[in-house]
Amino acid sequence: MRRIDYNFLSGGLMCAGWLYLPDSKEKPPVVVMAHGFAAERTFRLEAFAERFASEGIAAFVFDYRNFGDSEGEPRNLVSPRRHLQDWESAVQYVKILKEIDGGRIALWGSSFSGGHVLVTASRVPGISAVVSQVPFVDGFATARLLGARFLLKALPEGLRDIVRMLTFREPHYVPVVGKPDELAVMNTADSYDGYMSIVPEGSSWENKCPARILFTASTYRPVRSAPKISCSALIVCAEKDTLIPADAVKRMAGMIKGAQLVTLPVGHFDVYWGDAFEKVVEIESRFLKEHLF
Repeated sequence: MRRIDYNFLSGGLMCAGWLYLPDSKEKPPVVVMAHGFAAERTFRLEAFAERFASEGIAAFVFDYRNFGDSEGEPRNLVSPRRHLQDWESAVQYVKILKEIDGGRIALWGSSFSGGHVLVTASRVPGISAVVSQVPFVDGFATARLLGARFLLKALPEGLRDIVRMLTFREPHYVPVVGKPDELAVMNTADSYDGYMSIVPEGSSWENKCPARILFTASTYRPVRSAPKISCSALIVCAEKDTLIPADAVKRMAGMIKGAQLVTLPVGHFDVYWGDAFEKVVEIESRFLKEHLF
């Protein structure tokens, strides 16, 4: 396979992308990929993209604005609205790439982007398939799981950042991930070690994001888009997920006509490594081949 740098514009800013192109097929189908909460494309997405390319499926992997090699300030700004704009821009861009078949496009998302791909699939015509891995499906459900104590600490931090934004000051940042006794967007028992395990050695990524997402995340509900999805869908649910209620994921999958639900006895971050990764990527590769060829 070959990896080619391709950058595209979203909201007037450059988003950095990689196209993984299999040597075995001319004009292959493509799966568009981006990462989850405050993450970059280098955080183990390469492993999935390489596997898909080895199966004859091109993969286009990109960083959102304000992340990784993409342009934008403030850095690490988590915004569902902006991320969804980037997804739509990426899809429109790959449709015109001469190396791939723009009529056969799938979407792949994990965690926070697992929700983004559901929304994008419901909005953008011409999507052949969608893979939603351990997806964030309902901000209300996640807020209930995290509990009142977390929310009482988090909401003032988010409000503080929103006030700073409205008064044109520098963001108020909070850690993306922390230990259970620390204030962070993700601070469940397995969050810190799990998240940091996918950050590559030598990465310049900083463990922080503008705190406004703590105030707004509960209103982001990809589940509302589920009934509008008409393409084939694969939903991968982690039974031991401490961040996203498995029951909410299962209910959402039931709202998508003909969706394939795979439930695994793993945690949220287990799907990126070891036996769980091998199982998940095999299932996803088989699904993509079935619906793209």
